[in-house]
Amino acid sequence: MADKKVVFIAFAIEDERSRDFLKGQSLLTKSPFEYIDMSVKEAYPSNEWKERVRTRIKRSDGVIVLVSKNSLSSSGQKWEIQCAREEGKKILGIWIYTDDRTNIVGVNTRVWTWNNIKDFIDTL
Repeated sequence: MADKKVVFIAFAIEDERSRDFLKGQSLLTKSPFEYIDMSVKEAYPSNEWKERVRTRIKRSDGVIVLVSKNSLSSSGQKWEIQCAREEGKKILGIWIYTDDRTNIVGVNTRVWTWNNIKDFIDTL
């Protein structure tokens, strides 16, 4: 496999477990993809948070957005997506629940499968 890709994971705080599942999935030995998770795991004062997130997004090869109904009310996730666009990063949305097909305008969203994630990471 080529070098690991640096990927920022944007998610609503209510969907933190799904982020943990994605990280766990990537660690499985049979996983067809590898990445380094750059998501922010701790709270910072609001001005410092945006600076740290922008720095992490700049250092990332791309952004995976975990999409659910919670995404629509997550101001932090919305800001992370906007920041990724401003920094010119490739973005992939992944639906995290089989019964939730929430749409985020401008985010190409796919079903959560190893191949969909691998295909995106391979383009970075």
